Amino acid sequence: MATTLTSKGQVTIPKQIRDALDLVPGSSVEFAVNKEGELVIQKVGARPGREPDRFDAARGKADVKWRTDELMALLRGDA
Repeated sequence: MATTLTSKGQVTIPKQIRDALDLVPGSSVEFAVNKEGELVIQKVGARPGREPDRFDAARGKADVKWRTDELMALLRGDA
């Protein structure tokens, strides 16, 4: 199964592979090259025994709803 590399270094992961790895838009993937020089792609979190990322528990938990102008005023010291 072949695909073409764009000028930006991007490729489309073929549907058959996306389906096999249960990849959906927004999924994180990890690329590696094995000893034989073959590309290995894994869905992040799919490796058995892998420790969870230390930020995973906090990701998406913020409950402060900042408006851009309010945040910029705070960062600039205007507030």
